[in-house]
Amino acid sequence: MKRSFTMNYLVLYSSRTGNTRMVARAIQKALPEGTPCVDIKDLKESLPEGTTSYDCVFMGYWVDKGTADEASRTILKSLDNPYIALFATLGADPKSPHAMKSLEQGAACLPDGKKPLGAFICQGKVDPKLIEAMYRMFPSDNIHGKNPKNEARHKAASTHPDEKDLSDAAHFAHEIQLMVEEGRK
Repeated sequence: MKRSFTMNYLVLYSSRTGNTRMVARAIQKALPEGTPCVDIKDLKESLPEGTTSYDCVFMGYWVDKGTADEASRTILKSLDNPYIALFATLGADPKSPHAMKSLEQGAACLPDGKKPLGAFICQGKVDPKLIEAMYRMFPSDNIHGKNPKNEARHKAASTHPDEKDLSDAAHFAHEIQLMVEEGRK
């Protein structure tokens, strides 16, 4: 006789412009009904008991300086759940070495010995105020300076996350759920 286990999932996220929130909600919709989706700034009010009662935590962050944003790094350091999956958004090409390194740096924030079950990253729009600040701060030959290449990158990013990104995020959540469920048999 097969034993049936009920898995508890949690989706946490940090979002500056709404990109990561959109991805978090797509992931939540792909998981079992009733799965909480919580902005980490509301974590204590939404989950007074914390995250420890969840079998699998999906943790989402926006990329800041090649890693998870500061608030997310704090949460990542505290996650000790049996299964952890990461997702992120950034203004750069999600297939770039920078994007892959950003996922690695986020994973490095987990407690010693913890590895994510999987990771997902997609492009997202960059806060226009941040773009203008970077353009003022950096010369045109800098990776963040105002030049045609960067303007094109920001324009492309402004359309993301799009429907395909959100569908890919839901597929990622489904794949993680299958791995978690398989791990519990």
